Amino acid sequence: MALTEQQAAAKVMVALDKPDAEAALRLAAQLEGAGCWMKVGMELFYAAGPAVVRELKARGFKVFLDLKMHDIPNTVRGGARSITRMGVDLFNVHGAGGVAMMAAAAEGVRDAVEAGDSEASPIVIAVTQLTSTSQTTLNEEIGIAGTVEDAVVRYAKLAKQAGLQGVVASPLEVAAIKGACGESFITVTPGIRPRGADVGDQSRITTPYDAVIGGTDYLVIGRPITAATDPAAALNLILEEMTQA
Repeated sequence: MALTEQQAAAKVMVALDKPDAEAALRLAAQLEGAGCWMKVGMELFYAAGPAVVRELKARGFKVFLDLKMHDIPNTVRGGARSITRMGVDLFNVHGAGGVAMMAAAAEGVRDAVEAGDSEASPIVIAVTQLTSTSQTTLNEEIGIAGTVEDAVVRYAKLAKQAGLQGVVASPLEVAAIKGACGESFITVTPGIRPRGADVGDQSRITTPYDAVIGGTDYLVIGRPITAATDPAAALNLILEEMTQA
């Protein structure tokens, strides 16, 4: 069954890769009421901190905090507690940290909720391989043998074992992840480029239409929306493409 525009919007996470809160909130204002998520990554969070997350939440947005935590389990557990207190709806750790580290993130969420510091538990997912990672980069630079899909599915299985709810991966790997971890295992997919858009620094990409057909749960989209002269119009064109699926 085809998506409605409202259902399509609820799948879109707009990457607010802006240098400061003023620029980010100016863009967010143009998308208020659209029903999409906001993704706060390293550039914005390191510049503006938790305040920008709270402001986005106050404006009615769901927020994905994209910091890719990767450290010893105890440090990640503490970081997850702090993030949960912040009120985000979803955050990530890096799957390369291993099962114990990923499980510690889930424990940090539980710690915060049980202490009464948060009314809700955010979704916790793991990064598998960046969408900028090519086969050559994986094998010759990172030093992981096999195909990119093999590495992605391995990390996805470890994330599920650790008690996380999903992963970040290319839309090209969604079918393999769902096959290995189940249909309810969440996939958040960057590397989305509307038809005719610039590829930029991504290696493993697809269109919004194909991502929806492929069964992904959330589409992370940045520059095609955030660099557009009219971000709301750009988002609407993407939603139109998604509803055709």
